[in-house]
Amino acid sequence: MKVPTSIQWKDGQLTILNQQKLPHHIEYLKLETIEDVFDAIVTLKVRGAPAIGITAAYGLAIAAQKYATDVINEFRQLLDGDFRYLAGSRPTAVNLFWALERIVSVADEAKSVNEAKTIILEEAIKIHVEDEETCRQIGEHALSLLNNVTNVMTICNAGSIATAKYGTALAPFHLGIERDKKFHVFACETRPVFQGARLTVWELQQSGVDVTLITDSMAAHTIHSKGIQAIIVGADRIAANGDTANKIGTLGLAILAKNFNIPFYVAAPASTFDLSISSGKEIPIEERKAEEITHISGIPVAPNNTNVFNPAFDVTPSDYITAIITEKGIIYPNFNENIKNLLGEPVKEGEKQ
Repeated sequence: MKVPTSIQWKDGQLTILNQQKLPHHIEYLKLETIEDVFDAIVTLKVRGAPAIGITAAYGLAIAAQKYATDVINEFRQLLDGDFRYLAGSRPTAVNLFWALERIVSVADEAKSVNEAKTIILEEAIKIHVEDEETCRQIGEHALSLLNNVTNVMTICNAGSIATAKYGTALAPFHLGIERDKKFHVFACETRPVFQGARLTVWELQQSGVDVTLITDSMAAHTIHSKGIQAIIVGADRIAANGDTANKIGTLGLAILAKNFNIPFYVAAPASTFDLSISSGKEIPIEERKAEEITHISGIPVAPNNTNVFNPAFDVTPSDYITAIITEKGIIYPNFNENIKNLLGEPVKEGEKQ
């Protein structure tokens, strides 16, 4: 048993675990062009906010190595165009923009094209390496909160295959199994595209964690009948006031947690915070294809021409969140003050994060 991972950079080659094919087929894909990277992000071959950011950083570095110019200003113009291209792949996960902006920022410091190409690739690798340690720290902090807890619920996949390693919401379970700390995780199937059923259950099984799958609509009954003691979820974007965008269904779990008087934790790295926005009302919500609801494995399960509303995310107001777990520490309410105290002042409009 070992913690599975989804991104590898070796000998100048970017390889990802194709999460479209899980859990029944283990397939690794080589991404050789920026178009390959864009497609992998859009089609959810790679997904999870940190993993998207890491992959996009490598994608921009791969593109930059191929620019046929020795003029630094021309190089930066090409880089800016590819930055905008990759930034359009998915709108909700702020890690995507954070990682791309890190790449562009280091390129701005270069005096020559060769120097720019070198430090861009180094920065992409650094983002990858840093994320593994970030997730381990998140897991350590989460374990401290879940010390006396056994039965935990989660949704979507905020795990090792959504990050460099360990994950965010799933990090305490992976670390726990290494230390003989036993959890029983109840994983919501997670619509659309069943990321809980296909990915979270598979991933936790690989680590040897006791996991039970439920449908999203079983959450209330499961909390009541199975003695769920806490809910922990990941995040795709967190506003300055703590409002959190995560996979659709997260808001419902937060409301249930408040009703059942159990803690509701959000686990996310500092890079998931968007301090340039004051509340979740400013977070764009991605809507996905109707076929993800009307079809299963290509087979229609709804009448033809059915109207579909298919948001991929919802926003949980900070009032429903017990604590936000980051690599830098645990943030409790008042989130407006405590996020700023831990992470710094909000970014002013027009400034880069």
